[in-house]
Amino acid sequence: MAFNAAVLVEAAGPLRIEALDLTGLADTDVVVRVRATSLCHTDLEAVHGDLRTPLPFVPGHEAAGTVEWTGKRVSSLSVGDPVVTSWNPYCNECFYCARQQTILCQPYRDQAAQAYHFDGNPRLVWRDQPVHQLMYSGSFAELCVVSEACAIRVPPEMPMNRACLIGCGVMTGMGAVRNVAKVEAGATVTVIGCGAVGLSAVQGAGMAGAELIIAIDRQPGKLELARSLGATHTLAVDDSMAALYAELTQGRGADYVFEAAGNPSAFRASIDLVRPGGQVVWLGKLPADQEMSFRWGALMGEKRIVRSSYGGARPARDFPALAAAYLDGTLKLDEYVTSTIALGDVNVGLERLSSGQDIRAVIEF
Repeated sequence: MAFNAAVLVEAAGPLRIEALDLTGLADTDVVVRVRATSLCHTDLEAVHGDLRTPLPFVPGHEAAGTVEWTGKRVSSLSVGDPVVTSWNPYCNECFYCARQQTILCQPYRDQAAQAYHFDGNPRLVWRDQPVHQLMYSGSFAELCVVSEACAIRVPPEMPMNRACLIGCGVMTGMGAVRNVAKVEAGATVTVIGCGAVGLSAVQGAGMAGAELIIAIDRQPGKLELARSLGATHTLAVDDSMAALYAELTQGRGADYVFEAAGNPSAFRASIDLVRPGGQVVWLGKLPADQEMSFRWGALMGEKRIVRSSYGGARPARDFPALAAAYLDGTLKLDEYVTSTIALGDVNVGLERLSSGQDIRAVIEF
């Protein structure tokens, strides 16, 4: 079955639209007909070579679509079901899965560097050459092959071009507030970086009943969007920020600080902006070999720091709940989609993402 996909064939080159074929489908596989997939900074990092993903590969991991085919051992899905994909397959048997830490699943991490399917074998082929799938997904394509646990059914009335956002950025930000930090009503929350992940943390804080939600970013437009999504205060990164922040937090700092900008200054700021005894949740990331330094005094005061890459996600539980929250108006997603493009415009979309012009661009098929 031939289908079109955006493929990175040469390092530092543009993505090319190529015809691929499926190969070696297993009894536990699900083939999803992608209806919409959004562009995430992780895709950009992979295309730039920061993740050292083997070539050739198909980027993309925030996707929604309908089930096209299921393997014989797939019992929870049927052809035609609307689904959101997850990029975190897990074995449910290893040391970490037994402790409900599926994001650390041993086979998941062992196989990640190959960027093939969860069993370590390819599912895509191009000109008789195996093709890798970024983050066990590769959703910049008309078809996407995932494990059964990574295709999560959502209500049929959920628009695909909004459902796709749930699978990474929204889950990461919302989950960091709900599942990781467990923010309580009346808390003071600071969010650094107002992209899709940070905006989702802002919304999550509002749903949790936080009394003060401070959004910080360099771009006025993103701060305005953060306020429309529930931030009680916004601060631009400038010389006046420290004094304004101290006034807002009565000189203590926030109970919770969520770093979602992914740069060294934001990581350092997250430690400075949390109060003694407060919690920092790092959601952004740097290149794997880049070193970070902190002022030791900023780390004092019994501050707790945790790294979260998927917001403590349990997709089977969380994805349908997030879809329901969108449908009942509790969760806002329309504001995230700042451009809609065709697959052939994927390189333009990545350029816009890199320059900060988009919160999320969505590829619609």
